[in-house]
Amino acid sequence: MAFLLCAPLATVSAKVDPPPLEAYGELPSVEDIALSPTGGRLAKLQSIDERRMILVMDKALQPIFTVDVGDSKVRSFDFVTDNILLIQRSDTDNLGSRYAGRKIELFQALIVDIENRTTELVFDDRDGVLNSVFGFYGTRIVDGRPTAFFGATELTRGGQYQGGYILGRNGTMLYSVDLTTNRASRVDIAARSGTYRDWLIGERGEIAARMDLAEADGDWSIRGLDGRIASGQSPTARVSLQSIGRDGSTVIFSSQEEGSEETKLYEVPIDGSAAPVEIFADQSIDRIYTDSRSGRIIGHRSNRGDGAITFYDPDLNDRMASVLRAFDGYNRQITDWSPGFDNVLVRISGNGDSGSHFKVDLAKKKAEAIAYERDAIKPEQVGPISTFAFTAADGLEMDGILTLPPGREPKDLPLVMLPHGGPHAHDIAQFDWWAQAFASRGYAVFQPNFRGSTNRDDSFMRAGYGEWGGKMQTDLSDGLTALARAGIVDPARACIVGGSYGGYAALAGVTLQQGIYRCAVSVNGVADLQLFSRVARRYSGQSRVFVRMLGEMLGPTGDLRKRSPRFSAERADAPVMLIHGRDDTVVPFEQSAKMADALKDAGKPYELVQLDGEDHWLSLGPTRMAMLEAAVGFVQRHNPAD
Repeated sequence: MAFLLCAPLATVSAKVDPPPLEAYGELPSVEDIALSPTGGRLAKLQSIDERRMILVMDKALQPIFTVDVGDSKVRSFDFVTDNILLIQRSDTDNLGSRYAGRKIELFQALIVDIENRTTELVFDDRDGVLNSVFGFYGTRIVDGRPTAFFGATELTRGGQYQGGYILGRNGTMLYSVDLTTNRASRVDIAARSGTYRDWLIGERGEIAARMDLAEADGDWSIRGLDGRIASGQSPTARVSLQSIGRDGSTVIFSSQEEGSEETKLYEVPIDGSAAPVEIFADQSIDRIYTDSRSGRIIGHRSNRGDGAITFYDPDLNDRMASVLRAFDGYNRQITDWSPGFDNVLVRISGNGDSGSHFKVDLAKKKAEAIAYERDAIKPEQVGPISTFAFTAADGLEMDGILTLPPGREPKDLPLVMLPHGGPHAHDIAQFDWWAQAFASRGYAVFQPNFRGSTNRDDSFMRAGYGEWGGKMQTDLSDGLTALARAGIVDPARACIVGGSYGGYAALAGVTLQQGIYRCAVSVNGVADLQLFSRVARRYSGQSRVFVRMLGEMLGPTGDLRKRSPRFSAERADAPVMLIHGRDDTVVPFEQSAKMADALKDAGKPYELVQLDGEDHWLSLGPTRMAMLEAAVGFVQRHNPAD
């Protein structure tokens, strides 16, 4: 099956002038797109003349309704029916000093009725329930009515008033919400104190499976139709419900049991008629695809190579393969689809493309370009992207994403080392706005998938445990050495920049290591592992499974001080820039504030940039732009590209 692309993809030219830095730092003009069940409507989160909105369009791409979202942090939006759009957003709220986590990211859900042009907040009129959601468990059509399922916090007698909220003492309840009336009903109670509860919702809106996990010892159990169908112990809480099985009669869950070094996928009958069996034993799964109408698994994406996608229906798999072939050479993501996959949305990016969205009509074998994320960046201005393989000093094989400045010979280039956050995450060969911004200014940019990353098997990820400031750090400099040996970069002209864990790695690169980088930029980075561990444990309520998981990741508590850049500030051998969001709930602002104090006391050159109102993920356009201008300017001053 061949597809006609309605918008030709341009080729890359040899000589280019860079676009303004705003072309990279501003939020994309189109951030996300959703497709209605019939394929007759689209919704786009976009900015027009500095006005940010969700624009609902008909089949001819003509606007029919607009929802102004301003600076709201829109986390997702999806059609439930052609007439109902469900939006989830978050805001950072201050709970006050008497709570373990003084700031928290609270999520809310909005129901948009397109025909009646109304927008309502879920739980806004439900007495005794906080108007925030604590987990989303999908949507179903129940007795002909579109229904959403959320976790909710009930307001109980004896609750505490703080920061504008009354917080009850009960755990998360499961609620259903009729999306045509906004009427909410409790479906299930919370688990007992000290136990986390999760749910899978069946096709008719019933609870297909319920999982309870004890925070003290990691004991867990899954109950199906008639009682317990699976149980075990995962001391570090690596167990979760994934989906309902292909025919609706089974549950799929993941678990890493005590004594095991791998997280495995299992399938068990809902009626408990057989024991769990391992599935996908010879594969590494990055994502499971499910049918939004039933919760059943319909396919998966591999975590290896080019991220191959497999659908279990043979005809569907053939059709989707033909869709993806139409975009060979790019990073391709199937972002949404109509039931039956008559219409599919595909997002691509990569060499010559800064982010494009296509609507694919399978009946017409036609792929229509419907949105471009960064119009100001021409195809020839996208820096060449490739995967560069190298071997660490101890022989472990790994790779990273190399982005080169457009129109320049890849020889003896200045380098920006850009390690990812997580650290359990990974970078792929696609357009990255942060990497491309530096590349446009003449730098080679390397995003290493160091040990601990998730682009290989579990053993590779676990190889990073306890290696903060150790082998995870030297993996970065080993990558620099390999690039220098290949003649691509000048090893004497390198800076290190990163966010979150990458921010820690940037600080460690000029304190725990010396003589490698000319400068370091840490964005929302960790500087004090002792403090980070202490705050995280307190925020978790001293959950034993969380404490074990954190200890496994960070390593022995006795080593945290010596692996903390804050306590090696006097060893800093290059200028440091610290950039941090004041509303960061993941790595609190005090991490950068204390690092700044340590550098000041040691008489080391540094700059501290505070991003007011910004969170951990750089969700807001103005502060994201402020971060990029500061970071790029700092690198240009201390490591000029020319």
